[in-house]
Amino acid sequence: MRISAPWILAACGLAGLVAAVAASPADARSAAAQNWSPFVLVTGLLLIGLVADDDGLFAAAGHRLARASSNGVVLFAGATAMIAVVTAVLNLDTSVAFLTPVLVYAARSRGGGEPPLLYGCLLLSNAGSLFLPGSNLTNLIVLGHVHLTGTAYLARMWAPALAALLVTAAVVAVIERRSLRVSAKVLARAERPTVGLGLVAVVAATLLVLLLHSPALPVAVVGVVAIGTRVVAGREESHHVLAVLGVPMLVGLFGVAVALGTLGRVWDGPSVLLSHLDVWGTAAVAAASSVLVNNLPAASLLAARTPVHPFALLIGLNLGPNLFVTGSLAWILWLRSARGAGAEPSVAKAGRIGVLAVPLSMAASIGVLVATGVR
Repeated sequence: MRISAPWILAACGLAGLVAAVAASPADARSAAAQNWSPFVLVTGLLLIGLVADDDGLFAAAGHRLARASSNGVVLFAGATAMIAVVTAVLNLDTSVAFLTPVLVYAARSRGGGEPPLLYGCLLLSNAGSLFLPGSNLTNLIVLGHVHLTGTAYLARMWAPALAALLVTAAVVAVIERRSLRVSAKVLARAERPTVGLGLVAVVAATLLVLLLHSPALPVAVVGVVAIGTRVVAGREESHHVLAVLGVPMLVGLFGVAVALGTLGRVWDGPSVLLSHLDVWGTAAVAAASSVLVNNLPAASLLAARTPVHPFALLIGLNLGPNLFVTGSLAWILWLRSARGAGAEPSVAKAGRIGVLAVPLSMAASIGVLVATGVR
């Protein structure tokens, strides 16, 4: 019997968790306390995203964007804005899981120009995950040491986040400039989305993330109630819900994150290294670490103790994953969603774009961070 990669990851994560508890129970508890909240939050946001998708909110937004776009450049600019909003409010994993097929279909409905939207959805979701704490699990892991509401965090990071997003979008647009020249076809009118539970859940999640220091449990409750209502009504299948959540991957990443968080508490190597680095060096180490061990475990390791430059650390952890498929869970969700939509995503091509986009977007974001005096 063939064992899939997510179950292998789950087994490795559970083994790491057991090893961490055996090695240092107190440090393992501390690492788990730092990491559980982000995973609970992303579970709630994915559930809310599923309900919003069932209501046709994403599809309607994509279709209207395609109808309103006079050319490929306008379509890409609109898609960039849509990706940024969904990523900021509902997390980058929700963005790639649900927007990838929407954007692929939007491009096809216009007669072509698929690559900028396909690769842009992944790269821009990672780049746009700096806007709010809940936009990326790494934000919440690192911010465990910096107690900020979503509004206070946004006030500090909106400018660096916007710089990263715009530079990444510019790189994708330049590389895929030929695809942006495709002329639009006349589109038929799409079905109107259902304005109801999905929209209410999205608004509720947005307010909770912006206003609360610890929104994980309330957001998870909103997600569970929303999807539970659909399951009870027979409008959603429980096995589909579990598939969307990717439970084995979440379990595996949580176990690895706790294991590395425990390591970062019993060994002072990472914290000593970061204490000798400026904001530029901190971001570079974070980016490299995200590719080596995935950005969630990397965040747990590097933020096991209070980092000197937490916001620079986040820039590296959030933008670095655009370099390679090992960088973030979003890559796996993107590949699955793109293939489900009939696209043929190339890890190599996405990585080639990322190799150009990451250093430029990191330089822009760190530069704005320094210029605005955020530390």
